[in-house]
Amino acid sequence: MNTTLLCVGDVVGSPGRRVLTEQLPAITADHGVDCNIVNVENAAAGSGLTPVLYEKFVNAGVQLMTLGDHVYRRKDIIKTLETSDRIVRPANLSRGAPGRDFAVWETERGIRVAVFTLLGRLFMRIQVDCPFRAADRVLAAIPNDVHVVVAEIHAEATSEKIAMGWYLDGRASVVFGTHTHVPTADECILPKGTAYITDLGMTGPYDSVLGRLKERVIGTMTTSVPSAFDVATDDPRLCGILVDVDTDTRRAVSIERIRADGWGADE
Repeated sequence: MNTTLLCVGDVVGSPGRRVLTEQLPAITADHGVDCNIVNVENAAAGSGLTPVLYEKFVNAGVQLMTLGDHVYRRKDIIKTLETSDRIVRPANLSRGAPGRDFAVWETERGIRVAVFTLLGRLFMRIQVDCPFRAADRVLAAIPNDVHVVVAEIHAEATSEKIAMGWYLDGRASVVFGTHTHVPTADECILPKGTAYITDLGMTGPYDSVLGRLKERVIGTMTTSVPSAFDVATDDPRLCGILVDVDTDTRRAVSIERIRADGWGADE
């Protein structure tokens, strides 16, 4: 039996939330998506997640959510992380960090999908444990009755993401990267059956610098004077991948980049 996954890149601010909400039902119906996984760590005004937004994602049909280096930017999300079985924080934070190492979603057809996320260490400000050793630990803890294992590497360096893909080849059904907000064109199925892409790209406003007002970012870069990098609004897009996985072998059989444009795409 094959199952279809939709993995969506970093949702940035209200434009990202809106385009996700608008496009998710059609993508699910058109492609027969059994389970979707969405990175939501930039959802609250570009940084972090709130309990209210978490509930809005659930109501919009999001099934599994991941976070990254902004996991605790909004302190009120901690209770949700401790009680929800649909959202994960990076598994290589300290052992005392609030939240789950992995989450499992059972589809309507009874397929159990597990997801976990890892933070990279190269060029990242937050101090974390080794992501490779953390991946080993999480994989050993995931129940044997899980049919599909999805791993996210939230990292700055492409080399670290690619290395994780090779490290988990044959042990995870899907490995995707997030954090750099730019879709990469290297989607592939690795030799042992793992679907891989270095970055899903963001779900948010592309008339911007990584989702932020380009005038503000350019101004700071050219004058060295700090300014507020508010979330931009124009050219919203949903970006991610569609992956088909053979649930008998846990191997991916296809991977495809997907992009859905939001309102004003033709203006």
